[in-house]
Amino acid sequence: MSSHPPLRAVLFDRDDTIAFTDPGVYREAARWAQETFGIDARTFGGALREQWDRRAMDWWDLRTPEQEDAFWHAYGQELAGMLGLTAPQMTQLMDRWPYEAYMKPVPNARAVLGTLRERGLKVGVLSNTLPSIDRTLRFVGLDDLVDVAVATCSVGVHKPDPGAYRHAADALGVRLEEVLFVDDKIENVVAARALGMHALLIDLSGAHPDAIHDLAQVLEAVEGLDVAC
Repeated sequence: MSSHPPLRAVLFDRDDTIAFTDPGVYREAARWAQETFGIDARTFGGALREQWDRRAMDWWDLRTPEQEDAFWHAYGQELAGMLGLTAPQMTQLMDRWPYEAYMKPVPNARAVLGTLRERGLKVGVLSNTLPSIDRTLRFVGLDDLVDVAVATCSVGVHKPDPGAYRHAADALGVRLEEVLFVDDKIENVVAARALGMHALLIDLSGAHPDAIHDLAQVLEAVEGLDVAC
């Protein structure tokens, strides 16, 4: 018999685990910009990619919603400069296409999270992301199925640092050993296992042989564990 305590919670990463950035939305945004501002769709799409690539990690040290708001304001001003947009146009752009607008839930996300809750398990999200995690989960329609959402920016420590996992477990009111953690990055999964957590690698592309390739497989993994009643 295993000495591992019963499972009480499942903790998910967000990006490429329960939600993903949809390239189709970028194309939609580019078409919108062409119709709204007369900017060539390819030019707009290229500017979006260039700006994100340049600023992709600049949010790492943000800690508060106010700091995030300032980050996105500066981000929008830079993008407007690249595209020749006025300040009102920049506001229109950022209001219509905020960060979360590019996200969609992965297949089976609502069904999986809902089933876990029905089985009496707590559901958490731990993501290396900006403070606005609640807003992004609400946009993809999953916020009502999540008990605790932790953005590592708000905590000040990012995965795979042990402090990130400990903070999430404390917020869920469970021990690390009582958690199944699911993430798309192997270094985060390895770190979770080192802390005594159950952990699964997920690869929605289907390329990694040691990963699950469908979020629904989390339910199969839970069935193989002793779940606390």
